[in-house]
Amino acid sequence: MVQVSNVEAAPEAMRSGPPDDGGAGVEVLAARDVPLGGPRALLVRRTLPQRARTLIGAWCFADHYGPVRVPSSGGMDMPPHPHTGLQTVSWLFSGEIEHRDSLGSHAFIRPGEMNLMTGGGGIAHSEVSTPDTEVLHGVQLWVALPEADRGAGRDFQHYAPEPVRLDGAEIRVFLGSLAGSTAPVRTFTPLLGAQIDLEPHAAVTLDVDPGFEHGLLVDAGDIRLDGKVIRPAELGYAARGAKSLALVNDSDAPARTILLGGPPFEEEIVMWWNFIARSHDEIVRAREDWEAGSDRFGVVEGYPGRRLPAPPLPNAVILPRRNPPARERADEPVVRRVDAERLYEIAIDGARAGLTAYRDRGDQRIFYHTEVDKAFARKGLASTLVERALIDARAAGKRIVPVCPYVARFVKKHPEFADAVDKATPQVLQWLEAELGA
Repeated sequence: MVQVSNVEAAPEAMRSGPPDDGGAGVEVLAARDVPLGGPRALLVRRTLPQRARTLIGAWCFADHYGPVRVPSSGGMDMPPHPHTGLQTVSWLFSGEIEHRDSLGSHAFIRPGEMNLMTGGGGIAHSEVSTPDTEVLHGVQLWVALPEADRGAGRDFQHYAPEPVRLDGAEIRVFLGSLAGSTAPVRTFTPLLGAQIDLEPHAAVTLDVDPGFEHGLLVDAGDIRLDGKVIRPAELGYAARGAKSLALVNDSDAPARTILLGGPPFEEEIVMWWNFIARSHDEIVRAREDWEAGSDRFGVVEGYPGRRLPAPPLPNAVILPRRNPPARERADEPVVRRVDAERLYEIAIDGARAGLTAYRDRGDQRIFYHTEVDKAFARKGLASTLVERALIDARAAGKRIVPVCPYVARFVKKHPEFADAVDKATPQVLQWLEAELGA
């Protein structure tokens, strides 16, 4: 039912980019409830991704679930399903889950023991709660792989960290380093992942990497993070720059948290269902490969049932959206590709403010017209629109042909696109005239 597959009935397609550093202080992110599975769906609390923040370092997905009584819920039975472009981190507070994957790994997920699976080019796995499990409770986390490593081969690592005591806190570091403890686990970007349990009314100050941004997910108790109250199922976000984090348990009972961290992820990603890629077209290919039974994902041996089919793709293509500052402006522009109209639009508060139109000719994307509504003039929207459109075209493997004078001026001023630009030859112009005339 739960764990590594994102089995929402209508999974959201989204793209995200490097985060802003935001302002001083701590930003509190509320979770949204997401049902996973069929008629006996398990309700999980999702804090990443969301509109307010889509990445914390390379952490791109965080589900928090339980405690759930297995006899009444039916337990976990997740058929084989695929992943690309990520590492999955499984961490339990209670219960036990049997893991099998197409690398040939057969392992168990137990409380205080981390399972880290890498599925760069493609991997598949299944997870089933064991017969003796009565209560399931834990978190499921995903890490985006950087461009240089997103085709990494299949891998599986298991690590059980020794707890460290510090000022009324017990800390288990399963990724990175904290409080003098370092996890000997391979990741592709610097990361921090740790469970921190605090005694009633305990206070602890942790030295952290000032180059990291951090997220504190609260499972139990009311926690003050640098003075800001974070309640159960909420996530407190602290921008990079801090050399320490102060945690205080305001509860009369023990508190439990998960601390995540990493340097801002400086790449744009596309995330849909269980796939992480760099373009919508890559997502389409991954889904097609899975549905066709491609060798790309391998075979999970030992699972007594069929694999999980992929849900339908969304009708729309959602283009990159950067992490907003702590207090997001309602009028932040959003760029989308509208395939039905063969254009990219930039919208403010849901209304179209501008567009750049194109036609595809083989592997070329010909941009021939750009306009911005006069009501939105002198706001830099044309530049934002064209930049996002060119990034998307290049990610889709298209050569950029700047027929539109504005696009032509833009690529001339931005040499980083030079390797993807073709000249508007007479043959191209003749073809475009016939295409638009038709």
